[in-house]
Amino acid sequence: MTDDPLGCLAPFAGRWAGGGDGHYPTIDDFSYDETIEFATVPGKPFLMYVSRTRHRTEGRPLHTENGYLRRCGDDVELLVSQPTGFVEIQRTRPEGGVLDFATHVLERSPDAKPVHEVRRRFELDGDVLVYDLWMAHADTPLTHHLHAELRRASA
Repeated sequence: MTDDPLGCLAPFAGRWAGGGDGHYPTIDDFSYDETIEFATVPGKPFLMYVSRTRHRTEGRPLHTENGYLRRCGDDVELLVSQPTGFVEIQRTRPEGGVLDFATHVLERSPDAKPVHEVRRRFELDGDVLVYDLWMAHADTPLTHHLHAELRRASA
């Protein structure tokens, strides 16, 4: 019998849905609904990643991004592409159900907003996925921006 190529990532596989709150010194606070999918590719050591958010009361789309969550030796990488002109590589050493990422690479297109750093954290506890994001934008230093609690909607 062979080991699961996903290893520590296997529990993250599936579709997650729930809600969160956003805040930042330069914008009004807001609430949102979010769906995250970590889709498997049989036999591969990565999960495909898609996140979509909608404004909680207005229902309008807010943000989407996609990429991959992949094993890299003892570490895990999150590769993200955003339609706002950003690509990022986040890296961490997993501890239990916690992926506390640090920015490895953040690049932006010439027309993208001046984001200088992004930090992400996923914490898995059974069928609950808690997600936090910090951002440094323009003259604002790294500041907490998003917090969401999602529940497993499907495996």
